[in-house]
Amino acid sequence: MRVFVTGGSGQTGPTVVAELVAAGHTVTGLARSDTAAARLESLGATPHRGSLDDLDSLRRGAENADGVLHMAYGGDFADPDDLIRRDCAAIEALGQALVGSGKPFVSTSGTLVMPTGRVCTEQDAPDPDSVAAFRIPGEQACLRFADREVRAAVVRLAPTVHGPGDYGFIPALIAAARRAGVSAYIGDGVNRWPAIHRADAARLFRLALEGAPSGSVLHGVGESAVTIKSIAEQIAQVLDIPTISLTLDQAAEHLGNPFLAGFFSLDVPVSSRHTQALLGWAPEYATLLENLRTGDYFTAQASIRAEEIWLPHHNPHQCSQH
Repeated sequence: MRVFVTGGSGQTGPTVVAELVAAGHTVTGLARSDTAAARLESLGATPHRGSLDDLDSLRRGAENADGVLHMAYGGDFADPDDLIRRDCAAIEALGQALVGSGKPFVSTSGTLVMPTGRVCTEQDAPDPDSVAAFRIPGEQACLRFADREVRAAVVRLAPTVHGPGDYGFIPALIAAARRAGVSAYIGDGVNRWPAIHRADAARLFRLALEGAPSGSVLHGVGESAVTIKSIAEQIAQVLDIPTISLTLDQAAEHLGNPFLAGFFSLDVPVSSRHTQALLGWAPEYATLLENLRTGDYFTAQASIRAEEIWLPHHNPHQCSQH
């Protein structure tokens, strides 16, 4: 299959591209810079110069493909309306190129669109009041193409996609623990956090492209409910420091960022049981806690990267790609 990929040079994207190439697919990846183009070439993919705002470039990429995987997502997170506009415009451009073809179109969202406080499934409706509600219009835009002879599907990724070079939420906890000399959780710390290993996510994306039924909503979740306290305790063990319970306001000061404190206070367990049964997929790689013990989260390079991204009072609302 000739696959056109957006976001192939981001954090999760290179592993997905490598998975597709290893499975025999021919990959063309959207590249907005020379660095992105070089990264794609190193993975065996062909760069396609353009950006999410270059809708003509997106259409050309999709028109020349047998399937499309849309992982890129960017903009100013302080302006949700702009995020929605940009994502929906890109999805419309990609999907329009596939109308009537029966070709697969897989778009990416996140499990944080789901209601809090209970284990949500793929059949549950997303919550318009969720912290990631700005991803819901993109989901809907993709799935509408299922009525237009496109094999459309959405993959919702867990908020932590862990693996080498992770620069997401978990490194922020580690960086704060290093600064403060304590590893913190909020309240009793029993709130639940989904996670998935990057290699498991890559295989899920491939399987979705190859065979997800039209209209499918899939959950990219390897672990449904890792407690924040268990994450803090594992960080404390590696750093040989104590753990501490904080209030939400104290956590905002500890992390240097109220945005992050709010996320880590959420109870957001999510099931992927239906996804596993539908695609014959199951997580095979290390769990998040195993990766904290044996991965690269505590290297000097990881420490520098986390401080650069999650420095106290730094604005996290930056352009982001999977």
